[in-house]
Amino acid sequence: MQTRTEPFGQTPDGQPVSVFTLTNGRGHSIRLTNYGAVLMDVNLPDAQGRIENVNLSFSTLQPYLGKHPHFGSTIGRFCNRIGQGQFAIDGKPYQVTRNLGQHHLHGGAVGFDHLLWEAQPYAENGVAGVRFRLTSPDGMEGFPGTLEAIADYSFSEADELKMVFEATTDAPTHVNLCNHSYWNLGGVGSGQVLDTVLTLDADEVLDVDADLIPTGRSNPVTGSGLDFRQPTALGERIDQYAATKGYDHCFVVRGPAGTLRKAARAEDHRSGRVMEVWTTQPAVQLYTGNHLAGIPSSGGYGRHDAFCLETQHHPDAPNHANFPSTLLRQGERFSETTVHRFSTEITLP
Repeated sequence: MQTRTEPFGQTPDGQPVSVFTLTNGRGHSIRLTNYGAVLMDVNLPDAQGRIENVNLSFSTLQPYLGKHPHFGSTIGRFCNRIGQGQFAIDGKPYQVTRNLGQHHLHGGAVGFDHLLWEAQPYAENGVAGVRFRLTSPDGMEGFPGTLEAIADYSFSEADELKMVFEATTDAPTHVNLCNHSYWNLGGVGSGQVLDTVLTLDADEVLDVDADLIPTGRSNPVTGSGLDFRQPTALGERIDQYAATKGYDHCFVVRGPAGTLRKAARAEDHRSGRVMEVWTTQPAVQLYTGNHLAGIPSSGGYGRHDAFCLETQHHPDAPNHANFPSTLLRQGERFSETTVHRFSTEITLP
């Protein structure tokens, strides 16, 4: 494994930003930056051995500094939505930033993907990685407690991409960390992903209102366009979800949360690439790039040019006691792992 560190520009206040390239013995690689603890390029071969990037990214720092679709971002302090931006801890009410109408989304106005993280590259036991660290002060975006967060990204000789998120706090707070990568297994820029065949190990999907805020219930996927328990092309039933312009749904991963188990498998039959997603997280959000607008801030990519599989805790969990808890107290450690396993198992026609 090889690790290379290069300059990647400066933040507006003059702090240097770096980009890290991790390359295995087969010449496959990933790139990361400590601005936002962002996963950038993921360069992998197709069935003919052609190496291409399969993760939407920007080639320069500037677009990451502004508003963008969270390409490859580490999302925190709380990913996804919190209804009305409100919750209570031990009877005390809190109001966090409302940055999606009346609701909170992806950490607020300045989420973890718009902060500079400390970075420590490493290589050990056939794996290369970067361990990012961030201190989120008490009151940031309205969240209580000073949070110490770690986002550890690593890449192996077997083309295994591992993400470990950890956090501790000095006061009770809510934490929901995830990665927000946009995948196109046919290669970035190869067009829409509607032919990607997806399998989800999920029997239930969260019920939501018109603003995509969970109601607290979950619905069986049986008989719906959300049933991906058998391999199904993303485009086969996507027209059933015109209100959201595609899929933007949170699925409950089958099996006990806290154990590493398979959540998803995506296959691209044009390239032969396969991606399996394994996670300890209780849920996964399927998003089909419904709001990519083909403009510079979205890298020029348009609707359905990529898909996301965001492993996470349930959105709006602070307001639903029946959901897996996102409450973190002093002396506890938030720790979740997600692994992406890449291969070219598909035989092309």
